[in-house]
Amino acid sequence: MNIDLAGKTALVTGSTQGIGLAIGQGLAASGARVVVNGRTPDRVEEAVGKVGGDAIGVAADVATDEGVAQLLARVPDVDILVNNLGIFEAVPAREITDDQWRTYFEVNVLAAARLIRSYLPAMAERGWGRIIQIASDSAIVTPAEMIHYGVSKTALLALSRGFAKDASGTGVTVNSVIAGPTHTAGVEDFVYQLVDKSLPWDAAQREFMRNHRPQSLLERLIDPEEIANMVTYLASPQASATTGGALRVDGGYVDSILP
Repeated sequence: MNIDLAGKTALVTGSTQGIGLAIGQGLAASGARVVVNGRTPDRVEEAVGKVGGDAIGVAADVATDEGVAQLLARVPDVDILVNNLGIFEAVPAREITDDQWRTYFEVNVLAAARLIRSYLPAMAERGWGRIIQIASDSAIVTPAEMIHYGVSKTALLALSRGFAKDASGTGVTVNSVIAGPTHTAGVEDFVYQLVDKSLPWDAAQREFMRNHRPQSLLERLIDPEEIANMVTYLASPQASATTGGALRVDGGYVDSILP
């Protein structure tokens, strides 16, 4: 399949590392002009170099109204919006504070809502656009060690489905990607929160998958590029009939025959 995104501008939030960076690279490889986003200017510029092409960087905290305003001032219009920004951390359920609940909704849900609200109208007016949320298997299989994260990702699925209905008939598609356990720097830190810190990485990963993600049919962590492949497809003209969906790149983690 020859995916050609030449002439399209794609914004990927939280794209200085991990899944977001891989998505930016995948979109750029297909010809899109990628807007790299993160909070730290130095890291944004470093990521711009890794994405390549004619990528640009915007350092702004899109989990805040002020940060979204900064971003819109630099990038007032996009063709492809990928809401990848997200945070996670293991916290015992009864110890999650109100402030932590609020933070997770601000970052994992409301940041996406603000950006969709900002960019969707122009997409609809043009009759073409792609909006993609990076969700998680935790949206469906709520993890006992971080229920605040799971609940926020469940809300993100609903947000995506709702905006897909709002964009009905406009030529704009809105979808979610359910990412399974993926090998990123942040996930390495998370794994070591749950397994023996003295274990070498390969052994720690195996123990994590065996004890904490035994449903995985891959029996390994997913590579960020494998998530990026699905996002690049959903961003393409070839995915024009796929909207309102939650598509799985979860390594078979979710025990379901439905997407």
